[in-house]
Amino acid sequence: MTEFAHALTTGAVARRLGVAPTTLRSWDRRYGIGPAAREDGRHRRWTPEDVAVLHEMCRLTSSGIPPAEAARAALAGPAPAPPTPPAPPAPPAEGEPLPRPARRPGSGNGLPLGAVRQECRGLGRAAVRLDAWAVDDMLASVIAQYGLVTAWEEVMAPTLHAVGRKWETSGDRYVEVEHLLSWHVSSALRRAAGPPPSGSRAGVPPVLLACVPGEQHTLALEALAAGLAELGLPTLMFGPAVPPEALDQAVRRTGPAAVVLWSQARSTANPPLARHVADTVWGVRGARARPAVLPAGPGWAGQSFAPGTLRPGGLRDALALLRGLCDAVAAGQS
Repeated sequence: MTEFAHALTTGAVARRLGVAPTTLRSWDRRYGIGPAAREDGRHRRWTPEDVAVLHEMCRLTSSGIPPAEAARAALAGPAPAPPTPPAPPAPPAEGEPLPRPARRPGSGNGLPLGAVRQECRGLGRAAVRLDAWAVDDMLASVIAQYGLVTAWEEVMAPTLHAVGRKWETSGDRYVEVEHLLSWHVSSALRRAAGPPPSGSRAGVPPVLLACVPGEQHTLALEALAAGLAELGLPTLMFGPAVPPEALDQAVRRTGPAAVVLWSQARSTANPPLARHVADTVWGVRGARARPAVLPAGPGWAGQSFAPGTLRPGGLRDALALLRGLCDAVAAGQS
């Protein structure tokens, strides 16, 4: 077995660490942060020892240390720690592709991610460094590799939640990180959705997507819109904080198959509005119709709803419910 048996390519390392491949090449060229050895005539390969140095370089630069100074410290290795009582070493996590050295206390740049996919850690690191190129590259990669639903539920949403929690506990810090990550996630979702489908199912009314009054968080609705576009189902996105009168008019004018009302926090959940939408009717006498109403988001937890109201548990569940509703409408019109 050669020394390269467990080594990684530059692209693989970049995806795990949340660093643009061009950044890794620049660090190698400028500061010597590169593979200690290379195979003749082949691409560079990063050993676990090389990656450990990169981890330290990323940690230092994320905390605001200039790259040149961070490189000198990373290459020198960690400072000796005071002696501690010996303890049995913990076994490495099964399947963990990269070493994860302990974070120095006080660095202040760790995100509360917990047990998540490795891609979450890379995306979080890239966002903390405000590395827009790497954030975009990683978002496109996870959508292509895992599909939209898994990418949203297991990578994008956990990272967004971690950044939000970090902001809440860090005063004015990390606001810029949340804004950058949110904007790039929104852009990635819109790219995944593509243009409105021209070949949508004939005769199927649209699904209306709206945030309740006072609610500004739209990313989950944007993920739902992208998922519906993949299914070829027509949607109307009305975005954040839709006034009740505007929502009422939109429902009456479009006759949607379903209305998804998003609430992120209990303070914005509005059960009377959901009941009003569910009671809205249109159409000629003898052929009246009502929309299915899906109160979605954590803000609706613990609320009571009228019979027949559908409460999705997440993106995958919402897509399955809406697909079934649209299929039922299409069957009734055929």
